[in-house]
Amino acid sequence: MSQALRRSLRTARTTRPQSAVRRFLALDAVVTGANGIAYLAASGPLGELLGVDAGLLLGLGVFLTAFAAGVAWLASRPQPPALAVKLVVDANVIWAVLSVVALVAWLEPTTAGLFWTPVQAATVAGFAGLQWAALRAAAR
Repeated sequence: MSQALRRSLRTARTTRPQSAVRRFLALDAVVTGANGIAYLAASGPLGELLGVDAGLLLGLGVFLTAFAAGVAWLASRPQPPALAVKLVVDANVIWAVLSVVALVAWLEPTTAGLFWTPVQAATVAGFAGLQWAALRAAAR
């Protein structure tokens, strides 16, 4: 486990638990929203760079931007409902797994795409882990 992940998990345990849940949701919303906006604004050039169909990136951009808005709204709640946070965690896990499956099964990415896809999958999986750990700490 990396030092940064250990530090983040320690933060989840040592700060007010609901604050940690909200912080990790907010971080997820910012990163996911930036990714979604990039896909919306530059699906053509990014598609060429990554070796992914621009139409797919455009659709993913719409989805990611809407998902980020929902996660941001959830992060803004004083006490995000546990079920909603679990749904975000589940969605992040599914995204991470499907990213790797897509890379192996049907995408034909460029070298940049071969790098980007696992990096973004690992980032999203990291959000899921941090959110889950914070949610468990808040339940205690």
